[in-house]
This record gives sequence, C-alpha cells and structure tokens, in this order.
Amino acid sequence: MRRLTLMVLSALVFTACGKTEKPLPKAEKGATEMAMVITSAAFTDGAAIPKKYTCDGQDASPPLAWTGVPAAAKSLALICDDPDAPMGTWVHWVLWSMPPSTPALPEGMPGVAQLPGGMKQGLNSWPKTGYGGPCPPPGKPHRYFFKLYALDSELNLGERSNKSALEEAMKGHVLAQAQIMGTYGR
Repeated sequence: MRRLTLMVLSALVFTACGKTEKPLPKAEKGATEMAMVITSAAFTDGAAIPKKYTCDGQDASPPLAWTGVPAAAKSLALICDDPDAPMGTWVHWVLWSMPPSTPALPEGMPGVAQLPGGMKQGLNSWPKTGYGGPCPPPGKPHRYFFKLYALDSELNLGERSNKSALEEAMKGHVLAQAQIMGTYGR
C-alpha cells in the first residue's frame, strides 16, 4: 500500500511540474529514461516551413535533429506526411534503418534508396524515392508531421517500400516516438 501511495504522489508531482500542453503519443513498449525530442533548425514546432523546403523552392529536405533515443533502440525510422491533403494523407518522406547513434539528418538528403550508414528511403506519394516537399493546393495551410520512431529491431524492407509497409513492419517494435509539425500554404 505504501509503495502505491508513493507512486501516486510521484505521478501527481510529475504532472504538476512537467506536463506539456500537447502530450506525445505513447510508445508501444514501456517508458524510456528521457523523452525523445525532434527539432529542426529550419522551423519550430507549429511554425511555417520555409519555401526552400517545398516544391515552390528547392524541394530540399529540412535539417532535423533529435535527442533522447532510448539506449535499447536498434534502429530509427522517419515518416513525414500531410493529413490535410484533399485526397487523404499524403506521404512526403519514408526513411528507415537509421543507426540509433544518428543524431541528425542534414538539409538536402539525396533522393536515393540507399544512404550512408545503411539508411534506406522508400516511396513517397508521388511515388518517388526520398523527400518530396510540401506542395499543397491553394487555400488554407496544410500541416506536415515529421515523426521519428525508435525501434527495438532493424527492419528488413525492400527499396520500393512505402509508408504502409513501414508502419506494418514497425508494429510491436516502437520504443519511443517524437514529432515536429510545420505548416505550409499557397
């Protein structure tokens, strides 16, 4: 009973001191030693994505960095998609087999299936390999979610795999996840 009381008190103190407005989605496998966080030097969470990283600019992938990858992670995966697309969620980037020691992705990743360090890129919704930047129709700005996943295994996916194949392969293997969202409108 005493242990339960201590756990409840600890949870209340944590909630009162460290709760954020928008909690991260829960990972499938237990808590990690610290929360995984993804950021970009190009935009902040909820802010506009600069034109350079869109189809109206250079269509370069934005720089991304992260911290808090669980020690038990065997690989990382990344998905960027737009849930506001008129035809349903539009996938902009699918990347997996990143070594867990990878701290960041530089701006302008090449659009090839095999990347240094064993990283692999799949098909976006165009369908092309690699990153395809925001390119919404005129109107209200769309939201673009860059979602990073820490996995307890390495994935064995073919070169032309897409978001659905990646999500299926990740089922039951997600240790932690983080996201950053940017907007873009025309």
